[in-house]
Amino acid sequence: MPPFTYAQFHALFLVPPLFVLSAATLWGRRRSVISPLAVGIITVVALVYTTPWDNYLIIRGVWGYGEGAVTAVIWEAPIEEYAFILLQPLLGAMWLHLYSLTVERPPDDLVVTWRDRALGALAALPVLVVGLAMLTVDATFYMGAILAWGAPVLALQWAVGWKHLLARARLVAVGVVVPTLYLSVADRIAIENGIWFLSDRYTTGLTVAGLPIEEGAFFFITTLFVVQGLVLYPWVIERWR
Repeated sequence: MPPFTYAQFHALFLVPPLFVLSAATLWGRRRSVISPLAVGIITVVALVYTTPWDNYLIIRGVWGYGEGAVTAVIWEAPIEEYAFILLQPLLGAMWLHLYSLTVERPPDDLVVTWRDRALGALAALPVLVVGLAMLTVDATFYMGAILAWGAPVLALQWAVGWKHLLARARLVAVGVVVPTLYLSVADRIAIENGIWFLSDRYTTGLTVAGLPIEEGAFFFITTLFVVQGLVLYPWVIERWR
């Protein structure tokens, strides 16, 4: 049995930063890019989009959880996994809110043509192609699954507003990097303590500071989804109006 459970992992690594960020958010009430409605929408979409994919990876044997590490299972995934899917967007949103208060807003005078939208969607095509190719080799299967799963979301977000995301590149970059690094460190500790594990067959075996590169890629892409969605939401709403 692992030294601590998946639920205790949440208590140690997700609840404290959420509490601190919540307190800081309430303390510094100023206008930011974050819409509570957008956070709710993105969280629901994340749960719906990730659940089948995540469960398939467990069924395939790409990843699993330690004996005695989880409370209960729904379908094939632990309930703590669903909680993680719900909490990660909230963590990213709170950090993005705080950081956005320090970043000036660029002029909202961007013109987005259909050609721009097509270019944005096509920019995600190499991600999809590489991902699909990786799916054909056992050792790169997990990385391929991450890329192939992530490509449609990237295509949609970049088609909607890659110009706006580029204009706010600093906000997007810092909004993505900090949560990605934090979650990667927490994930490294969880793997080391046997809360969950990755299949040797379906991973490359390459690590950075002990973290499988696939896990780093997963946290980068999922955090990118959240941050880009939150940055795009108010811009899209304003343009519709």
